[in-house]
Amino acid sequence: MIKILDPGPQTTIQDLGRVGHLRYGIPPSGPVDRLAFVLANRLVGNPDGAAALECTLAGPRFEVDAPCAVATTGADMPVTVNGQEAPGWATLALQPGDVVRLGPARSGVRSYVAFSGGLDVPPVMGSRSTYLRGRLGGLDGRALRRDDRLHAVAAPLPRPWRLAPRAVPAYGGEPTIRVVLGPQADRFTRAGIGALLESAYVMLPQSDRMGARLSGERVAHARGHDIISDGIALGSIQVPGDGQPIIHLVDRPSTGGYTKVATVCSFDVGRVGQVKPGQSLRFRAVTVDEAHRLLYLADAIFETGLREEIA
Repeated sequence: MIKILDPGPQTTIQDLGRVGHLRYGIPPSGPVDRLAFVLANRLVGNPDGAAALECTLAGPRFEVDAPCAVATTGADMPVTVNGQEAPGWATLALQPGDVVRLGPARSGVRSYVAFSGGLDVPPVMGSRSTYLRGRLGGLDGRALRRDDRLHAVAAPLPRPWRLAPRAVPAYGGEPTIRVVLGPQADRFTRAGIGALLESAYVMLPQSDRMGARLSGERVAHARGHDIISDGIALGSIQVPGDGQPIIHLVDRPSTGGYTKVATVCSFDVGRVGQVKPGQSLRFRAVTVDEAHRLLYLADAIFETGLREEIA
């Protein structure tokens, strides 16, 4: 059992998402940063889709009552075990009574905590992921609270691993996010497209798991911002009448009636989710063929594991 002593500002249970229900208006949810989530599970010997915690801006403080292993990945949140500093991106063996704390993020937004065996909560519509707006999944469809008690599936302790230091993502600076223009790029002026690709955009505090709201140069429309509502893909960049982009994330709506200037490539969606409010990002357009090549390279690097066994 895991006792939540302090939940942090928004800590939810997620797995790899609720597939096949977007047609009914129910988003997939799941982790915003899929790469960091999967690596956390692999570091404790879990299947990629085992349920784990997603923490936002600061993590929880929790106590375990049995031997288990945990791993923290994602945003650079300082980790302590019983008050002693512990590494992120590595397997941590815990004993009964150990207390783990994740502090405020020094860089990045979202951190992940995986437990050996995975968290055991009832699946809802085929997934344990929490969808906050719909109050579905996770623990009663909500963020964690003080004194919540979670259970992990019994599992043998894994061999200890760490992610090779060269493979640990850096979440500071001004990332360049790769996009494919469209599906309604023709509804924008040439100057509007130029503004999107040549300017920096600042992440706004109103951003959440539904969408990343940006502020910067106006992305001007050529023929109005309204369209007949159509589907919204993960990473769709919608531009309402004010010309300020919104990147749709894992809790996005299924349809929308604003023009979409571009779509973020799947391998960069997680990086968008790690941009702090007040931090800026830029966009770079790639072709569909180039996006496929970049995805292949990203998958190849990911599948190598880049893990090192801890002696």
